[in-house]
Amino acid sequence: MIFGKEPADWEALKGLYTASEINRQPALWRETGAIIAGRRDEIAQFMANNITPETRIVLTGAGTSDYVGDTVVGALKQCLPCRVEAVATTDIVAAPEEYIESETPTILVSYARSGNSPESMGAYDLFQDQVSHLRQLVITCDVEGDLAQKAFKTENALVLLMPEESNDKGFAMTSSFSCMMMATLLIFDLDTLEENRRYLEILADQAEAFLTQRYGEIQQMVDYGCRRVVYLGSGFYGGFCQEMALKNLELTSGQILSFSESVMGFRHGPKSIINDETLVVVFVSGNAYTRQYDLDLIEEIHEDAGSHKLVAVTYNGPGDLAQRCDQLIDFKGAPVPEIFKVFNYMLVGQIFGLFDAIACGVTPDNPRPDGTVNRVVKGVTLHPYSK
Repeated sequence: MIFGKEPADWEALKGLYTASEINRQPALWRETGAIIAGRRDEIAQFMANNITPETRIVLTGAGTSDYVGDTVVGALKQCLPCRVEAVATTDIVAAPEEYIESETPTILVSYARSGNSPESMGAYDLFQDQVSHLRQLVITCDVEGDLAQKAFKTENALVLLMPEESNDKGFAMTSSFSCMMMATLLIFDLDTLEENRRYLEILADQAEAFLTQRYGEIQQMVDYGCRRVVYLGSGFYGGFCQEMALKNLELTSGQILSFSESVMGFRHGPKSIINDETLVVVFVSGNAYTRQYDLDLIEEIHEDAGSHKLVAVTYNGPGDLAQRCDQLIDFKGAPVPEIFKVFNYMLVGQIFGLFDAIACGVTPDNPRPDGTVNRVVKGVTLHPYSK
């Protein structure tokens, strides 16, 4: 059974891949941890040889792969002695001169599910051609993908392959996103690898319980019948909220308008999106200072006139928060670092996107069977670049 349905039922709904890929994530996180532990010495040598205070680390990808970097960049800045930036491959390819520093020692970290998107190859090649002191780190889910195959043949590159099953067959990236994110947090903080793997176990256990016992709470969100959904978060949750909005937009084939913003930025115009058919989801920070701002906005939206719906997602959250929203989804468990809470929070958005797609009559494994939007991007022409 997956979310209360037999595999045959999911297959009939053309959602078996997506449902299975969301459901198997805890096991794949454990496998990712084992992969990193098995290559610890090799990775540590790569880091020791290439990370200095002068180094620039660029996290890059397209779409969901871009949001891996956007989600973890703040955490990496806290544990590394050098500059860390997240820049989409789509931005690099379109305007290389804005993002490439030819004389700065650089590690380009490329995220890719398949590694077959033109922009992934384009960004890789542009940095390879334009940066005099470059190391390439490719984190990908497909050993046969174009990016992995190219990196295997590049002298200055290291390839980290994610678990084979993380190469999602469904349209939307789910386990690929979470495994690449988990790998990043582990490899750039190897001194605390054992401790972080213990956090991984805590999260995996909690996720398994949520996936098997609490998916009905997500169906309740769908049953509100909202035609718009807004994801809000502060700090680490900013890039992550973009991914959650993308999941719902993709899986519902655009039938549900999906939007993301920071908690503090929401009042500055974007709040105009709220109408009587809007679901607002706030991922509440565990940081006591930041949480004050989250709770202020929750209180404000709760008091606003209208029939919009408000859901708060917390980790060991305030007990009285349920009185200030329509629904509280609280993960209970041992304390974990703030960035690691993303792994449980994201289950809410992923499952909601899946269930919302079914409610809209969309086939989750291929929401756009007309081919106008594809699992691997098509229609991109890479134009020659010379500086």
